Amino acid sequence: MTPPQRPAAKHSAAKPRGAKRRRAAEQPTTEQPTTEQPTAEQPTAEQPTAEQPTAEQPTAEQPTAEQPADSAAAPPGPAAVPPARLTIDALGRKCPIPIIMLAERITEVPVGEVVSVLTDDPAARTDVPAWCLLKSQEFLMSADLPDSGWAFLVRRSY
Repeated sequence: MTPPQRPAAKHSAAKPRGAKRRRAAEQPTTEQPTTEQPTAEQPTAEQPTAEQPTAEQPTAEQPTAEQPADSAAAPPGPAAVPPARLTIDALGRKCPIPIIMLAERITEVPVGEVVSVLTDDPAARTDVPAWCLLKSQEFLMSADLPDSGWAFLVRRSY
C-alpha cells in the first residue's frame, strides 16, 4: 500500500522560509518622531539620581542618627576582634598537623568563643580558612606574628 500523497501547493514557485520576514526587515520604515516619555532608566526632575541625594539618603559627609560622626572616620581595627579563649601552638608543625590540632581542640571552648592557631606552615594560610568553610566555623582573621608565622582566629559556631 502506498502512502497518501499531499496535495500540490497553490503556488508553483517555492519561496525559501522566512523570505517574507526578511523582505519586511529590508524595507525602510518611516516612523513619525515621538516625544520621549521618561522611562525607569531616564530620571526626571522629580526622580533623584545617584548624584542627587535626597533627605532620606544621607551622604558620606552626613552621619546618620545610628552612626555618630566620630565612628564614621575611625576604621575598624583589631579591637573589634575578641581575645582568644584558647591558643593552639602549632609552630614548627607541618600540614596537616595544625588543622588536626584545631579540629581536636575547638570543642574545648564554648560556642561563640574564639580559638587562636599559631603556625609557621605556609599551607595553613589556605588550609585554616578552607577548614572553617568546610566545618561551618567562622574564620575571623589572620595576622602576622612578630618573628615568623601567622596567628589565625576562628570563632566556634556550633
